[in-house]
Amino acid sequence: LTSCSCHSSSFTIILCLKLSSITNAMRSKPNFVLLMADDLGIGDIGCFGNDTIRTPNIDKLAIEGVKLTHHLAAAPVCTPSRAAFYTGRYPVRSGMDTSVGPRVLMTLGGSGGLPRNETTFAKILQTHGYSTGIIGKWHQGLNCETRNDHCHHPLSHGFHYFYGMPFTLVNECQPWSHSPFYARLSSYLGISSQMAVIAMVSLILISYTNINSMMRKFFNLFCYWDCLVMRNHEIVQQPMDIQRTTLQILVEAHQFIERNKNTPFLLFVSLLQVHTPLVSTEKFIGKSKHGIYGDNVEEMDFMVGSVVDAIDHVGLKDNTLIYFTSDQGGHLEIKDGGSQTGGWNGIYRGGKGMAGWEGGIRVPAVIRWPNVIVPNSTIDEPTSLMDIYPTVVHLGGGELPNDRIIDGRSLVPLLKNQTSHSEHEFLFHYCGTNIHAVRWHQRESGAIWKAHYMTPVFYPEGAIGCYDIIICACEGKHVQIHNPPLLFELSSDPSEAKPLLPYSEPKYEAVISRIDLAVAEHQKTIITVPQQLAPLNNMWKFWIQPCCGKFPFCWCSISSAQYK
Repeated sequence: LTSCSCHSSSFTIILCLKLSSITNAMRSKPNFVLLMADDLGIGDIGCFGNDTIRTPNIDKLAIEGVKLTHHLAAAPVCTPSRAAFYTGRYPVRSGMDTSVGPRVLMTLGGSGGLPRNETTFAKILQTHGYSTGIIGKWHQGLNCETRNDHCHHPLSHGFHYFYGMPFTLVNECQPWSHSPFYARLSSYLGISSQMAVIAMVSLILISYTNINSMMRKFFNLFCYWDCLVMRNHEIVQQPMDIQRTTLQILVEAHQFIERNKNTPFLLFVSLLQVHTPLVSTEKFIGKSKHGIYGDNVEEMDFMVGSVVDAIDHVGLKDNTLIYFTSDQGGHLEIKDGGSQTGGWNGIYRGGKGMAGWEGGIRVPAVIRWPNVIVPNSTIDEPTSLMDIYPTVVHLGGGELPNDRIIDGRSLVPLLKNQTSHSEHEFLFHYCGTNIHAVRWHQRESGAIWKAHYMTPVFYPEGAIGCYDIIICACEGKHVQIHNPPLLFELSSDPSEAKPLLPYSEPKYEAVISRIDLAVAEHQKTIITVPQQLAPLNNMWKFWIQPCCGKFPFCWCSISSAQYK
């Protein structure tokens, strides 16, 4: 376009000027590189206070950009949190949360997922000249009616390119790593034969064994099928090799940047770290002071640095907004033997699965955007993962959908120092479809009030998590209802250690009344939609289960060299 030769005709001159202006406009649009860790605690990062786990690359991003100290996930578990991130909307609006059964997608053989009528930021940027890609974890569903309809696939939601796991990492992605039986079996049988033997043995044993124990064995088998890697619509590895996938994610990210360096692009690198089973590559095993979890965090930091280096290497540093965060807080209940192997949420109470307590939803966040953001700066105002949606849409030249409520607020005024106050007055903290807590940023005084209507019941007594059920639940016997609500003022008590009492806090009644009114107004905007995580949608269906081969003999491993 820029090399067109303009002749004397006025038509040609006008055409060339228009083409030139379009080209310049495209070049002026920023690129976006969004990086998200999985289950990373805010206290796991050096620039957020950790002085024993080494995260030099994320720390460098903070020095070169801005640190968001009050950044909040819209949900304390991954599927709904990520749905809110993609859509800029509370997950209850899209049906991507539930209070009946698991709050995450449990299998690729389920029919639930991000509805096609939801508009992601990728879909909007795609229509404005951006190349869009996601590399890593998806966990927003895959199929609706058949194993190949891909109705919930990333390419159905505005992404041009996808490489990674349509599901999520689970322990069963290396299900037999501690099993002498499997080691012996592996020496005699191929993968397909192993699957057949396991299935037949399970069917025989179910007649003689307790049904609950057999359900667990079948669940392990389902997860083994779910641990797969796709490139666009094709399965390239099933079951996956976690270490190989980790390295390939970096290769894919570098290649995407190289392919698209001359046009605006949005790349979402959805990291597998630091979700269990915490498998690190050999280079990082035993390198940290905090066991397998610390090793995984340090590998994650290395991957962030590698992606940032790729941007800088091709000369895109000054025109690329880089954002790093986690989908929710660290998982406190994860243990290896007697030692905790989940994340650390710093001074904040609670963790993954807990919608109200800060440790479950306050996440690390850093943004680098040279020549726009003041280096080594800090934003202490309440912000949300949902804010990325209007931010990238605005900067990419798009417009927000006018047929639905967008709960996120653009970060641009804060990033450009055009304002010192967040646009969020109220933020509602859902556990499933129940509001467990509400945050009120009182503009006149600057106070940040937080009311808890329900909190999880920790077990055993005196514990800091729900060690009996591994992840805290949202209702019934697993929660305590507070009437009157617990009230904290986070500016003076960020650890939520000292609840303010009705008889000792003069503002208690007025604050709770205002928050109650905000809840009532918010609930009027919630429209009933199909629950994508309802038991029927979240149950395994063999005809939907993706399979590389003839089900149940699912196995393939396609070399990435075939795609270069």
